[in-house]
Amino acid sequence: MSELRIFDENAPGAPYFETRDSAEIASHLASIGVRFERWDSPVAYDPAAEPEAILAAYRPYLDRLMGETGAGSADVIKMTPDHPQAGALREKFRNEHIHTEDEIRFFVHGAGHFVMHKADRIYDALCTKGDLISVPANVKHWFDAGEHPDFVALRIFTDQSGWVAHFTGDAISSRVPLA
Repeated sequence: MSELRIFDENAPGAPYFETRDSAEIASHLASIGVRFERWDSPVAYDPAAEPEAILAAYRPYLDRLMGETGAGSADVIKMTPDHPQAGALREKFRNEHIHTEDEIRFFVHGAGHFVMHKADRIYDALCTKGDLISVPANVKHWFDAGEHPDFVALRIFTDQSGWVAHFTGDAISSRVPLA
């Protein structure tokens, strides 16, 4: 189930706000420019499906979303606990960074934490199957799918070069506990 926890950056040990209500999650994230939606999709997910089949199944949703955002393409990322780079990728993206374009993800399967750092607040959005999140360009954030990642997500982008992570060097991500 999706969840949002909000922390004060000066007291990141415990959240001062928590909710599992999708409308509240969307409202709080919208206040910092982050788009969050729950999609009720009739698409059935096959864990063995190739990325091309997943993209084809979600094409009507992708076309609408790409038209709204001006994005030019999409791909699929699959991460499992036995992925040879799971640990290295986790460590890399658990560090606070920005991108020069919006980071748009739709969770087909599994879950992961998108954690945004805006002003003096930390917004930990646990995204699960059916969640769409769009983190605006230049918003400080990090991502963590845990020690045993198991998710499939659609990634939507305008220009892949905008996906290059520009790390801030702030160690705040190590001080925020993820549930």
